[in-house]
Amino acid sequence: MADVYNVYCDESGHLEHDGQPVMVLGGLWCPLARTRDTARDIRAIKARHDLPLHFEVKWTKVSPARVDFYLDLVRYFFQQRDLLFRALVIPDKSKLRHEDFDQDHDTFYYKMYFEMLKAILKPDERYRIYLDIKDTRSAVKMANLRRVLSYSMRDFSQETVERIQTVRSDEVEQVQLVDLLIGAVGYANREFGTSPAKGELVQAIREHTGYVLTESTPLREDRFNVFIWRPRETDG
Repeated sequence: MADVYNVYCDESGHLEHDGQPVMVLGGLWCPLARTRDTARDIRAIKARHDLPLHFEVKWTKVSPARVDFYLDLVRYFFQQRDLLFRALVIPDKSKLRHEDFDQDHDTFYYKMYFEMLKAILKPDERYRIYLDIKDTRSAVKMANLRRVLSYSMRDFSQETVERIQTVRSDEVEQVQLVDLLIGAVGYANREFGTSPAKGELVQAIREHTGYVLTESTPLREDRFNVFIWRPRETDG
């Protein structure tokens, strides 16, 4: 019987005109049987740092006053061998040429989700994918994403990807953890960084992984995988 995994996804800098050059999509996956324990553990870390259980973990909230809390979350992630992570980084959105490929930015967004997720999925397993809610018009494109992912594995009955649905990040601790990790990867790929607290978190991840975060890791790396996506001369 196939194992079932939950995949929790989030994105940063994904809007076309948000003033952020770096775009990051990330996914964290773990066995379905571990999801409740993981959420409970993250809430326990919040409580240990005197934060309310409804406190939403976000990269934008990283500050010197809370850096120990966020370092504890990073440490927790690396202590859990069944929590796996992958990030896809577009270093410079200004180099995208959507008009050359008859696409808009929203279509490109889902293409990049396909690129990020396809390396996670294995045909002999089952997956339930949860995306942070983006808008109310995404149902059709999520259905298409599920179909394209399935067909890429020759799973024409769409059994491997059991579902793709949106969730609210403030209600799902695992999505919050993804927000933190992709925030760190995105920060590492910016030309300038001005926050010592955020820099400390980036350095902690570098020490845990042995990777600089600004270069692609080996594809076989599934503990903390980073893929730096760059448009080819004839692609975008």
